[in-house]
Amino acid sequence: MTDGAHRARSRRILGFAARQLVQIWWFELVLPKLGLGGLADRSRERRMRTLASRFRALAVELGGLMIKVGQFLSARLDVLPPEITSELTGLQDEVPAVPFPEIRALAEAELGAPLDAVFARFDEVPVAAASLGQAHSARLSARDAAETGLAEVVVKVQRPGIDQIVAVDLAALRRVAGWLRRVRVVADHVDAPALVEEFAQTSHEEIDYLHEAQNAERFVESFADEPRVNAPAVVWERTTRRVLTLEDVTAIKINDTDALRAAGISPADVARVFAEVMFDQVFTHAFVHADPHPGNIFVTPVVRDPASGTPAPGIPWRLTFVDFGMMAEVPGELRAGLRSLVIAVASRDGHGMIEAAHEIGVLMPSADTGELERALTQLFERFGGMGFAQLKEVDPREFRDFGVEFGDVMRSLPLQLPERLLLLIRAMALTSGMCSSLDPEFNVWDAVEPYATQLLNEERGDLAQDLLGQAMSSAGILWGMPKRMDALITKADQGRMSFDTSRLERRLDRLEGVARRILSGVLFAALLIGGALLLAPNPELGTTLMIVSVLPLLHAVFAGVFGRRRRPR
Repeated sequence: MTDGAHRARSRRILGFAARQLVQIWWFELVLPKLGLGGLADRSRERRMRTLASRFRALAVELGGLMIKVGQFLSARLDVLPPEITSELTGLQDEVPAVPFPEIRALAEAELGAPLDAVFARFDEVPVAAASLGQAHSARLSARDAAETGLAEVVVKVQRPGIDQIVAVDLAALRRVAGWLRRVRVVADHVDAPALVEEFAQTSHEEIDYLHEAQNAERFVESFADEPRVNAPAVVWERTTRRVLTLEDVTAIKINDTDALRAAGISPADVARVFAEVMFDQVFTHAFVHADPHPGNIFVTPVVRDPASGTPAPGIPWRLTFVDFGMMAEVPGELRAGLRSLVIAVASRDGHGMIEAAHEIGVLMPSADTGELERALTQLFERFGGMGFAQLKEVDPREFRDFGVEFGDVMRSLPLQLPERLLLLIRAMALTSGMCSSLDPEFNVWDAVEPYATQLLNEERGDLAQDLLGQAMSSAGILWGMPKRMDALITKADQGRMSFDTSRLERRLDRLEGVARRILSGVLFAALLIGGALLLAPNPELGTTLMIVSVLPLLHAVFAGVFGRRRRPR
């Protein structure tokens, strides 16, 4: 693409954005000031759908990064009205294939050799074509096959010139974000420049195939001990930043229920295992496949033992994941925030949920959370006392009505999901939808419940350990105080001090008694609280700690009384 074509592309994007911003400015700001706010309200839904439809057409026409922008926006339920997100949902990353001579030229330049010398076969017709690249089936050369132990592979090749297109599109998006930052009604609710930078980071990672290859290997390592999960091996000798060669692991698509049944595989079993594997990624490995749509997950029948060639016991099939360009990491601070959120939900604490949202970074500093806290209180009053089984029996219309009202409150807030959390939500939404399509009776809450319980137990254990650790630290300090006091008294007894030490000794004696009582009080509190927290997960240990806590309590209460009686006046 020439410089002129790049400038024309940028003008198309900026022109579209400018026209839509003028329309929004007129209807949302000018008309209400003229007393015509009702007209703006009545036409808002239609205008939002029209805007989304026009953007969708622009994205399909331009291709490149704009399709990714549409998919990104379709998930931004936190900052966009449902009229826009629903219109963009389902925007497919499918574009016409690049002519093979261009693909050949790029691949040969990257690999440093003719394709005929590197591959025994390379299919000219791609198996898939997307906005950033396309994939071709191939067979490794005899030498490479002998070295790697692989034969059939899939080769992903970037679309020629995609680096420049990404740079042009991101520059245009940054400029639009700068415009939005100057619009107060927008700036109060969304940090547009931050959104663009989050999207830019994800986009740069997606066009770096070395990054994707590293993700694939990390995923394999995470599930090394899980026979139900598989991923393609990377052929590093034939992989560069713009060419990625992977083992061909094509099998039954996870949503092909007819093929699953024909292979003797229950779709309901696939749904259950798929949910367990996805939640394992979130809560155990903290590294999540963020694009688990049907094209990226296969069900591979009859996993055979490499040594004997017979099916592995109890594992007639496994899930095979592909395409690791979009992965979500769960760093420690996000995991801590999610833990706080789970605990707040479990304890029906609306204020705690808001604090957890601040901890995660969901709410902007300007957020007035009073209305949200009231909505959460209503939510817990209505549904908070119900178990997962009881929630299944609630009238779906009640859930829907409450969801509409709650959604209006959420959209009125300056709410902005961090990119990592958004990717997690996307992954979980796709997981829930996939499982429901495989098994209409599937309930995602049943899959979440064990992990929620695990988080709560971890929190109880961490809190008990913190309390005991603080108690022992305080005990060490307080226990050492009498020795330091004795040293001070000894120096005074040596005659180098001119004041009367008898009064000092009496004061230090009283201080020593107070210190030991404080120590007893701290130990009592630590043992009692630790026992209460451990009572549910470990009744025996919890009960023992609570009984033992009586001993330091008795010392704290009665030691001072008896000590005062013994102390001479």
